[in-house]
Amino acid sequence: MRVKITLSYDGSRFAGFQIQKEMKNTVSGQIKNSLKSVGIVNNFIASGRTDKGVHATNQILHIDLPSFWTDLKKLKNILNQSLLPHIYIKKIEKIHDSFHARFDAKKRVYRYIISSSTPTVFLTPYVTYVEKINPFLIKEAIKEFEGIYDFEYFKKNGSDTKNYTREIYKTNFYRYKEFFIFYFEGSGFLRSQIRMMVDFLFKISEEKLSKNELKLQLQKKKVFSTSLAPPQGLYLSKIKYGA
Repeated sequence: MRVKITLSYDGSRFAGFQIQKEMKNTVSGQIKNSLKSVGIVNNFIASGRTDKGVHATNQILHIDLPSFWTDLKKLKNILNQSLLPHIYIKKIEKIHDSFHARFDAKKRVYRYIISSSTPTVFLTPYVTYVEKINPFLIKEAIKEFEGIYDFEYFKKNGSDTKNYTREIYKTNFYRYKEFFIFYFEGSGFLRSQIRMMVDFLFKISEEKLSKNELKLQLQKKKVFSTSLAPPQGLYLSKIKYGA
């Protein structure tokens, strides 16, 4: 039986999502060990991976369960006993056998949370603090990312991906209580792409770069910035499988 698993995790506690030889403490590694403890040794597939320090509120996996696991509620409860407090399975549901967590995903939604308030140690792993922000400049510039682009100049090196073309359907920048939130919804994102885009927007807010320079880098005419915003504020928020 193939199941779809929806989970959240605190990325500040892990060295990224994907299992790596030199890094033992990963989200995938913890999940694999938890599944193994209940007799599930099949590999699972995730909708995508996140970098070290990046969080998820609705990551999606699929896995084929052995025949002896039919009580999905019980399975969820047992797995959460070993995964909490830093990983939490929100839902396990039966899905059709052809479902693929990665390849069937139509849209991916990320949010990046910042604050210009006085930092608190209880939030610093989950929010990026900036001294000041110019919402008007960011709200105007973030819309430039919408559309189909070759994002080669907005990715971190080291990926096996050769096709850098992605479509960003929707962007937004808004305030919620004492926080400011960047919103990106797209077909997919390259390695560290969102952190690089957010950092560029930070520089526009500080008037170190301009919207016109952003356009030139999007058009691959010139590179102005490839630095990354900190991972703490970034969240994989939702995976959309519908049209």
